[in-house]
Amino acid sequence: MKRITGLLIFFLCSSIGYLQAQKISKGIAVTKDGHFFQYNDGSPFFWLGDTAWELFHRLTKEEINKYLDNRKSKGFNVIQAVILAEMDGLQAPNKEGEVPFNGLDPSRPNEAYFRFVDWVVNKAAQKGLFIALLPTWGDKVMKAWGKGPVVFNEKNAYQYGLFLAERYAKFANVIWIAGGDRPAYVDTMDTRPIWRAMIKGLRKGNTNKNLITYHPAGESSSTNFWKEENILDFNMLQSGHARKDIPVWEWVLRDRSINPTKPIIDGEPSYEDHPINWKKANGYFNDYDIRKQVYRSVFSGAAGVTYGHHSVWQFYSKEVPNTAFAKMYWYEALNRPAATQMQYLKQLIETRCSNDREPDQRLVLDKQHDASEYIAALKCQKNKLAMFYLPVAKAVQVDLSWFESSTIKIEWFEPSSGKIISKETAQKQNQMSFIPPKGAYKKDWVLLVSY
Repeated sequence: MKRITGLLIFFLCSSIGYLQAQKISKGIAVTKDGHFFQYNDGSPFFWLGDTAWELFHRLTKEEINKYLDNRKSKGFNVIQAVILAEMDGLQAPNKEGEVPFNGLDPSRPNEAYFRFVDWVVNKAAQKGLFIALLPTWGDKVMKAWGKGPVVFNEKNAYQYGLFLAERYAKFANVIWIAGGDRPAYVDTMDTRPIWRAMIKGLRKGNTNKNLITYHPAGESSSTNFWKEENILDFNMLQSGHARKDIPVWEWVLRDRSINPTKPIIDGEPSYEDHPINWKKANGYFNDYDIRKQVYRSVFSGAAGVTYGHHSVWQFYSKEVPNTAFAKMYWYEALNRPAATQMQYLKQLIETRCSNDREPDQRLVLDKQHDASEYIAALKCQKNKLAMFYLPVAKAVQVDLSWFESSTIKIEWFEPSSGKIISKETAQKQNQMSFIPPKGAYKKDWVLLVSY
């Protein structure tokens, strides 16, 4: 009996994996309303990304397999990685002993290096994962900080973009991210012509219509640089690592209101176990800090969100330098609390409030002055469900005058466990106050009110 049960579980998991791979083979697109993503068969796609910047540079094939399996098991469906990595990715060979270019020349790609990238992209597709590829980290276009060297100009940026797009045109699981933690312009330094050329090359060879966005520097958005040009398929912001409770909800609401309408993603919120403002003395962001930002981002209308761990993005190990006080090796960080908890947000959205959700702060009647306690609200299911993210366990007063039913269902969802902790029904009043289940004050909850 145990053997039969085990075989059934195996075949069920294999079938689910096969179906996911089949969906990915058709790619994703932007929904008609411009706010969200969908598979090309029309079913909703919620972006849950993980940050793996140094993936091609610092891991072996065996390690990459381990990493991808772990992220797939946790519900992640997008992996963000950089082809020309930040940490001396042009001159320090990867684990295959290869560098990307011959003679630091983007017009002379090293075939052996890109065969390795091919292998990773294909392996991700087999596992049902999209891979969001940054053609380069920003220091190869605008040094500002980092190792560099700067190797791109308008001509070779276009050629490189075209080379990549033609090479990966057959992979529907590829998404392109220009930028790489840099502003497109600052003061008198304007690198937009170079990024524009690279994106033009990506477009020309983009027979699969893989989506394109731009990853900016901290506490900024792609809309800061490209709002006047319809050059991107969706927008990306980086709320970053400088402080707690950055008002990402305001930025998401701002960006989703810009015309033409496009999905918005926080592609780099604070990383779990990252020192606050890069200073060890400030303490580290923990899972609670991470949940507060990603939930308030999504509840404010983002099409998804990307998680990151400070040891994992850099794949810190005893073989490489420690960047900015990482506390553990990457393989020890794979199962950190927030890494596991992100899937609960994805499951909540997919099962309750998929691509018909609409942020609506008018539902919260309390005055909101403290960013650490800011409540984000949305409604969906044709106004039959409202959800409120409470970053702290205190009473919330809400407006339910728009509910058409006289009886309501009240549920409390625990983001740290993914469980519904309590359920009850009540008579609806136009204004109602709800108190979370008993527990610590610094504990977050999602309130669901429906009929």
